[in-house]
Amino acid sequence: MGKNWWCLILVTWLCLFSFIDARELKARHTSPLAQYNHTLATILVEYASAVYMSDLTQLFTWTCSRCGDLTKGFEIIELVVDVEHCLQAFVGVAEDPHAIIIAFRGTNEHSLQNWIEDLYWKQYEINYPDMDDAMVHRGFYTAYHNTTIRPAVLGAVERAKKFYGNIQIIVVGHSMGGAMAAFCALDLTVNKQENKVQVMTFGQPRIGNGVFASLYSKLVPNTIRVTHDHDIVPHLPPYYYYLPQKTYQHFPREVWLYNIGLGSLVYRVEKICDGSGEDPSCSRSVSGNSITDHLVYYGVDMGSDDPEACRIVLNSFVLNTGIRDSKGNLVLSRDPANSLLKLSREFDSQEKPIRVY
Repeated sequence: MGKNWWCLILVTWLCLFSFIDARELKARHTSPLAQYNHTLATILVEYASAVYMSDLTQLFTWTCSRCGDLTKGFEIIELVVDVEHCLQAFVGVAEDPHAIIIAFRGTNEHSLQNWIEDLYWKQYEINYPDMDDAMVHRGFYTAYHNTTIRPAVLGAVERAKKFYGNIQIIVVGHSMGGAMAAFCALDLTVNKQENKVQVMTFGQPRIGNGVFASLYSKLVPNTIRVTHDHDIVPHLPPYYYYLPQKTYQHFPREVWLYNIGLGSLVYRVEKICDGSGEDPSCSRSVSGNSITDHLVYYGVDMGSDDPEACRIVLNSFVLNTGIRDSKGNLVLSRDPANSLLKLSREFDSQEKPIRVY
């Protein structure tokens, strides 16, 4: 009888371990999850949209067609364009919410170079302390860390904090810009010891493995990833539950926007997802097959306003006042103490804009 009892226990344990091994591996998230604020999301999405603008004169003076409305009173401190890699970002200070805003441009749908960067799925070991076994998307990581973007952004944040004090930092981005926003927030937290960093991304792809997702959520817990219906990008790189150690995994918290109903009775749902980062009842519950859903968030257009790949426009006065390196990368800077209104008038008095590249 005793022998049969031990056999039963052994069989039970083997079945239990087989069941556990067959389950998909979830990243562990122990930090409090970010609280979603719809009003804040509708403000931040406008910054993520504006950073796509190609007219740098209007963008730098915050007079572009996507500037204003809910972002009225925003003042840019730094606008950086990495011509070599077709990247763009800005840093500025907003009145409401009173915070430093950092925005990264996403993939230009007409830029083959950006798409190649997006599709370069090889994982790369992140060189951060206490992040052993954390692997990230090499292309996205390099876009932030190994271009002119990082030093320009960090320098602008430092200048802004000297003038405005220790105010909150909010980092936003759409598509690949969302991936860069996450790496920027992690950089500020780990390497610059910032403790007031908030992140909101729109249509962001996966950027690291499960170990990275767990560590990121612990270090930058105030993060919201907004996804939209069948948007294809949040499904990339693919999630393979049968390769738990190697697959890419999202970090939390996801908020999934989708519609229910038919015809004129259509309702917008904003579902706050669980803390796994891969909630099967959110965007993972549908096929990611829509580029259209990727290009509109909260009714705001997300994408380039210029049909030509990586094209920027600015007048010669702005071109001469900015700093350009040997590769043509451009940084436009403003002292926070200088009036943006005065700067705008100076630019308006110059000749018409010219196309630079």
